[in-house]
Amino acid sequence: MTVSQSVDFTVTTTTKSSLLTNMSNRKVTFTPLAPTPVGPYSQAVVATGATLYVSGQIGLNPVSRTLVSATDAAEQAVQAFTNFKAVVEASGATLADVVKVNIFLASMADFAAVNEVMKSFFETPYPARSTVGVAGLPLRALVELEGIVQLPASATPKL
Repeated sequence: MTVSQSVDFTVTTTTKSSLLTNMSNRKVTFTPLAPTPVGPYSQAVVATGATLYVSGQIGLNPVSRTLVSATDAAEQAVQAFTNFKAVVEASGATLADVVKVNIFLASMADFAAVNEVMKSFFETPYPARSTVGVAGLPLRALVELEGIVQLPASATPKL
């Protein structure tokens, strides 16, 4: 089954996760369990040295391609972390392999609520993290997160 969605440009996806080899020393990860990018970027990139860089994830439902809530940052955060987890797992890693998370908030008033959501996805020791208040996010999202993952030697991408 092929799904096409037009946001700022047309994106075509398949129902299987895939790891696409680039011509350089990196690989691009894609999974339909997270939304297709809404701009010119990849869901994640594995660089030489088995480091995965996960692109920004917002509270976008991967099937409907709509935000799960227009006004609830915690609900958006749950979906954003779910999307993030799907990309990490499609790359053959787990959330325990995440070394750094960057969170962007449209309102710093949502800081505590997003902390609680993050705690429900990660166990101690938590990854390093930065949280930044921003003027706006893609598709008017309230929360966006990205991260860096050290892939385990046994990582096998789900194709």
